[in-house]
Amino acid sequence: MLRSTKIVSTLGPASSDAATLERLVAAGVNMVRLNFSHGTAQDHLDRAALVREQAKKVGRPIAIMVDLQGPKIRVGKFKKNKIELAKGQKFILDAACELGDQTTVGLDYKELPNDVEAGNILLLDEGKIQLQVDAVEGQKVNTTVLIGGALSNNKGINRQGGGLTAPALTAKDMEDIKVAAKLHADYVAVSFPKSAADMYMARTLLRAAGSKALLIAKIERTEAITNLTEILEASDGIMVARGDLAVEVGDAAVPALQKRMIKAARRMNKLTITATQMMESMISSPVPTRAEVSDVANAVLDGTDAVMLSAETASGQYPVETVEAMARICLEAEKSQDYKVSSEALLEGEYTRVDQTISMAALFASNHLNVKVIAALTQSGSSALWMSRVIAGVPIYALTPEAETYSRLSLFRDVEPVMLSHDNTDRESLLVRAELEMLRRGIVQPGDLIAFTFGDVVGMLGGTNCLKIVKAGDAQKSR
Repeated sequence: MLRSTKIVSTLGPASSDAATLERLVAAGVNMVRLNFSHGTAQDHLDRAALVREQAKKVGRPIAIMVDLQGPKIRVGKFKKNKIELAKGQKFILDAACELGDQTTVGLDYKELPNDVEAGNILLLDEGKIQLQVDAVEGQKVNTTVLIGGALSNNKGINRQGGGLTAPALTAKDMEDIKVAAKLHADYVAVSFPKSAADMYMARTLLRAAGSKALLIAKIERTEAITNLTEILEASDGIMVARGDLAVEVGDAAVPALQKRMIKAARRMNKLTITATQMMESMISSPVPTRAEVSDVANAVLDGTDAVMLSAETASGQYPVETVEAMARICLEAEKSQDYKVSSEALLEGEYTRVDQTISMAALFASNHLNVKVIAALTQSGSSALWMSRVIAGVPIYALTPEAETYSRLSLFRDVEPVMLSHDNTDRESLLVRAELEMLRRGIVQPGDLIAFTFGDVVGMLGGTNCLKIVKAGDAQKSR
């Protein structure tokens, strides 16, 4: 059975050797994430080369996403690496402090004293520790511990309700964008964007570096929720980054926000990745918890394009088993998908472009005829994207001559990329070749119906203006 939902795996010490990567790909990974919060530029270049080699070996695309670090909104380091905070004790966050102790710690984020005031709640280490601000004195933030616990080096800081002014793109990110271009990343994820302006800046820097990568906005700030529509407009997709988002808005608010974000992104023809702690227990366990199984399944039912693994595959003990488990959960959840409800979008949507209307017509025809697959002859992948926004229960094969498009398509839900040269400008000959290729691969059998979308002018971007339904094998008979 073809899996509709894609799997993103983070590479790290547990998964960066050729043998493990080969097993991860065999288990079902569709895209790898290179986390630029860790490792050197050369580390990432080497891993990217290994991924490209593996993709070539297996004959299917494996997309690469560079995840920019973003601002380091963290405490500094301690003399003894960590301390224990008790409820009610006084504790100082001091931008001028070098090494912390039981009473004080420094700040990687030097602007914190300017961003907070008395009464604010600060959440450290993903909310495990809570501090209430008593007063701000110069570079010092005086606090009282509300919830204590162990605090170690470089743990993150959030302000409850958001409002920290750190820019989304740091000097390091700007340099890392050049590395992303050098390793030919298919996607670049921007951490902590607050507005469309952050995404426009990232796109400008990417294009200046010579990259055509698609942009993913990581939604992890309160402000990003407020500005969700404009951020979506400025991006190619979003990541539902539930870790930092939960700290800022409260964990109970995240499930409903996840559904809202995925729905909004699909409506605006954008991609979605659902991330953070999806299979967290499998860092040290060979099987997931029942709650994790439900979490992944619900993301699938929400309509996400992809589900993402972080530490589970980067540093966990069972990276391959985790991917295998996630693939099984996705397949099972997809069996229960309500295609009838989703297909109502075909009638409710407003389509003003010819190529988009043809894409929707292919879905409509497939819902009324016993069409086995939709085959989109595409240059940019746009027609496949539009079709994948409606969960119609029909596999979409995107046949493209463009290497960049071929790789990017591996993230689109319900879409399987196929590399097919369009060097022959004879449209009918191209359709025959496409049909024969699908028969050769076993995608269809003689007699199956295929819905083709294509353009009168072969190779023209945005030129899709034709829909043709054929019976597989007819082209073979006519030869």
